[in-house]
Amino acid sequence: MTSTEIVGVQMSQHFLLSTAARSLSLAKVARMSDQEAHDAFRLIRWTDTNGEPVSPRCQCNAAYKYETRKLWKCKACNHQFSVTSGTIFASRKMPIRDILLAIAIFVNGAKGHSALQLSRDLDCQYKTAFVLAHKIREALADTKTDETVSGEVEIDGAYFGGYVRPANWKENRRDRRLAENQTGKRRVVVIMRERNGITLPFVFHAEAQSISLIANRVNGNAIVYADEARHWDILHERFLTKRINHEECYSDGDACTNQAESFFSRLRRAEIGVHHHISGRYLGAYASEMAWREDNRRVSNGEQYLMAANAALVHPVSRQWKGYWQKGG
Repeated sequence: MTSTEIVGVQMSQHFLLSTAARSLSLAKVARMSDQEAHDAFRLIRWTDTNGEPVSPRCQCNAAYKYETRKLWKCKACNHQFSVTSGTIFASRKMPIRDILLAIAIFVNGAKGHSALQLSRDLDCQYKTAFVLAHKIREALADTKTDETVSGEVEIDGAYFGGYVRPANWKENRRDRRLAENQTGKRRVVVIMRERNGITLPFVFHAEAQSISLIANRVNGNAIVYADEARHWDILHERFLTKRINHEECYSDGDACTNQAESFFSRLRRAEIGVHHHISGRYLGAYASEMAWREDNRRVSNGEQYLMAANAALVHPVSRQWKGYWQKGG
């Protein structure tokens, strides 16, 4: 056996490098005609009726079709609707093919995709790409709105944002770890992650504020793993809790928060390497996106594309992002 063969046996191929991970081609989506893109959208949205339109107002599946425009009129309530009516993409101006391409580009970014890059990919304004990406994030986050975690659950927090530039001269520098020397914009992402399961992120001003939410979103029979921070002491009252002192080691038998740290690593790489800055106002949206990417990292990009498209098409009109720039951002 050659040295190359030995290395091949010892090192299994990463999923993202395998052919199973590549079931979506951006080129195929970009080459779609307007009719093909419309038909694809229709089949994704109305899967249960094999693509036959269903009124978003009364849920009736009997509709007249306009021959000159891609519209239908419900026979029951006389409501006119299109393939995006009542969804997060309602009132769109962008062609459907470009929306499909945006979703495909979005899911293909293993560490995320910036709005600036998306605007260049689609040849559209930055504002358009910014809102479009956030609509996709909102739809993905909504799929976990009512979910809880159980079994073995790792809980941890990490701080993001609120960067304070150090002073130039040594005598003017201050300890930026102290609260009086911070901007007040720093936020903590608290993660509840099942081992071999789902990831639920939430944003707070301090880790201790997450205790009541943890009690509601973690099953009472779960085994909880956390570090030695004092505010996690109260978890012992409700859960079987195992702690790890990170000053001594990163893991002690099964007591560790390594999978939670893995999520923070992904979010940190997205913040530093892709977006360069994440506002505290939108930190929850980016954290939810990274949780979705982490949970579906072993799913092919084609399946991710269908999941994201379906999530967007079953999501109602966004209260936050509809007319975002008209409201002053």
